[in-house]
Amino acid sequence: MDRVLDSLRRRVRALHSLYEQATTTMDLAHVNHVERPGVLPIAFSLFHATQIEDGAALMLGAGPLVWSDEWSRRLDLGVADHGKHRSVDEMMAQRVGDWDAYLDYQGAVFARTESWLATMDPASLAEVVVARPLPESLASTFSARVAGPEGITRWDGVECWIYQHGLRHMGEIEHARALVGLGGMTS
Repeated sequence: MDRVLDSLRRRVRALHSLYEQATTTMDLAHVNHVERPGVLPIAFSLFHATQIEDGAALMLGAGPLVWSDEWSRRLDLGVADHGKHRSVDEMMAQRVGDWDAYLDYQGAVFARTESWLATMDPASLAEVVVARPLPESLASTFSARVAGPEGITRWDGVECWIYQHGLRHMGEIEHARALVGLGGMTS
């Protein structure tokens, strides 16, 4: 499990570095650009991935949410919600009002996740964090497909809810960057 945890730490740090690289070359005009109806702005993918990681880390044992009413006020979002249970039409309104505040929030979430992973007991990766039968809110998710017979382990949660979820949305961000005249970041 030591090697597994080491790999998870390195992959999560690499994922975070992609978000950090992407955000250093974007501004609010890029992030809030709407290509056309039905194509979510980068603001959606950025905030969604970061806030889902914030909540996932809470569920996995990393400590309290970073998100608060103060962050909500500071970010001045078009939709103060990660949008997981909302329609594309609803989330078309997602905008970031304060870019520096968003970057601070993203940095705080990433630092909390990485600090938690750095101190995690490798044996805790095997602990079941959501037992079967899975709640309806998780039953149709990728993590439900990954879950073992007992349920979702902490390892599954880090892998699915933080790493793979974040990577999926990074792909959207890289594609959307091309739509606003910016390039991708990896080859």
